Amino acid sequence: MSASTQNQALAALLFLYRDVLRVDPGKLTLPAPARLPERLPVVLTRAETRGLLEGLPTTPRLVATLLYGGGLRLLEGLQLRVKDLDFGRHQLVVRRGKGQKDRYTLLPTSVEADLRAHLERRRELHQRDLAQGLGRAPLPEALDRKYPSASREWAW
Repeated sequence: MSASTQNQALAALLFLYRDVLRVDPGKLTLPAPARLPERLPVVLTRAETRGLLEGLPTTPRLVATLLYGGGLRLLEGLQLRVKDLDFGRHQLVVRRGKGQKDRYTLLPTSVEADLRAHLERRRELHQRDLAQGLGRAPLPEALDRKYPSASREWAW
């Protein structure tokens, strides 16, 4: 039971005895109020964060930098599509995040050059896959029926 729940139960007992039953609670042996545990936030310094990110391979470092710099959750970062990146406004569109809501967040400027290079390499791979009859992306909801060729477009 949490400390706040314990304290609330103690306050309810005191109210019951003092105000309802009209019994002096001083005669009761009551436990001491529960204390909340002291929790210190664990935050990496800038140097520790930089060292952590620099120790990662290229693509995972790119994803981790987007997560850290854009405030994304893991699946939000992994499910980003090309169409969700706006280099001109330095922002990302997170589609169907927590609560199934869309939101905008920052695209870290420190990652833009690496992200552009990564996208260019992936675009070439996408073109090769299309030439082999592959290169389709899963589309949300009924978009595949509405736009049959959309799953082969680069933005998806």
